[in-house]
Amino acid sequence: MLRILKKITLLFLLFPILCFSTVPRSIENNSIYIAEIKTGADNFEKYLPLLKNKKVGIVTNQTGLLSNKVHLVDFLLEKKVAIQTIFAPEHGFRGVADAGEHVVDGKDEKTGLPIISLYGDNKKPKAEQLKKIDVVIFDIQDVGARFYTYISSLHYVMEACAENNIPLIILDRPNPNGNIVDGPILEKEFKSFVGMHPIPVLHGMTIGEYGQMINGEKWLTNGVNCKLTVIPCSNYKREMSYSVLAKPSPNLPNDQSINLYASLCFFEGTNVSLGRGTEQQFQIYGSPFLPKKGFSFTPKPNFGSKNPPFNGETCYGEDLSKEKKLTRLELKWLISAYTNTTDKSKFFTPFFTKLAGTKKLQEQIEKGVSENDIRASWKSGLEQFKKTRAPYLLYK
Repeated sequence: MLRILKKITLLFLLFPILCFSTVPRSIENNSIYIAEIKTGADNFEKYLPLLKNKKVGIVTNQTGLLSNKVHLVDFLLEKKVAIQTIFAPEHGFRGVADAGEHVVDGKDEKTGLPIISLYGDNKKPKAEQLKKIDVVIFDIQDVGARFYTYISSLHYVMEACAENNIPLIILDRPNPNGNIVDGPILEKEFKSFVGMHPIPVLHGMTIGEYGQMINGEKWLTNGVNCKLTVIPCSNYKREMSYSVLAKPSPNLPNDQSINLYASLCFFEGTNVSLGRGTEQQFQIYGSPFLPKKGFSFTPKPNFGSKNPPFNGETCYGEDLSKEKKLTRLELKWLISAYTNTTDKSKFFTPFFTKLAGTKKLQEQIEKGVSENDIRASWKSGLEQFKKTRAPYLLYK
């Protein structure tokens, strides 16, 4: 009898573990989240009623997936939603165009739906392109960096919707760099498509939160206000790790590249390669002008980079593919490359200032200011930004 009682007691103690052992879990900061993260797209019961009997436009790309990997466009058509037009950001609807490559209008081969490019000459939907649309959906995976152009596309879509009195629904997705707020604040004179708003390089917001901030801070032309609905993620907290369902762009192939992206993207404004034309994009860096020792690679044309910088030339630098996950914007690789280059006069290009959003960062590096002192110069701007963004946050 005692043996039976012991077995019953053991089963009772194990029962909670057995029950939850098959449930996806994420362990962060000593907290266990039992429930699986649901993106806004997966919370379809909240947005399908808003689309009933409406003609719909959708801004999306290859990242617009539900958790079962079905694309949102296919899902909505299955649900008899009347999609009229697909609007495609940089890299196109299927996400195969190179960075900066002109994306043209066309037709989706699978669905036959017309595709209008929002990258190139037509960054903002025109009134005639929205004429037969009652509501617009925005569903794109962002990575939380100011110069990643999807938030610039969001700005222009919100502005067009506001000017044409069309409601916009953002299906929110976690920011894979969602707990990091860091970098210099963009100064208004350096506004461009790779930086439109006075925010740091890493803003620590989801794209839904960011849309609310665009509205709330009156960043749209003439202070117009977009009629915005955000379908939030469920079971998501900002400090949780999150792996995206599809490459957000051709040269961000994995979690490591997404985490390193903001720190290494500064090299786009220098004479240093960040791995375009290899299989380790945004995980390595190097150039023919750095010391010819240690790690090296030779860029060649490939998917996402038809003509990579230093095509066919040996580049020397560092392999960061095994680097520990970053929790801040890192400058050490940029500073090291500038310090060690054999051609400092050609190290920085004019594009660097657009990426940095300020002239100060280049000036500081050229003067030999330490990384700690550079970071200290960001402190007051970051503190003010955190206060400004606080009312727009949806997640802890």
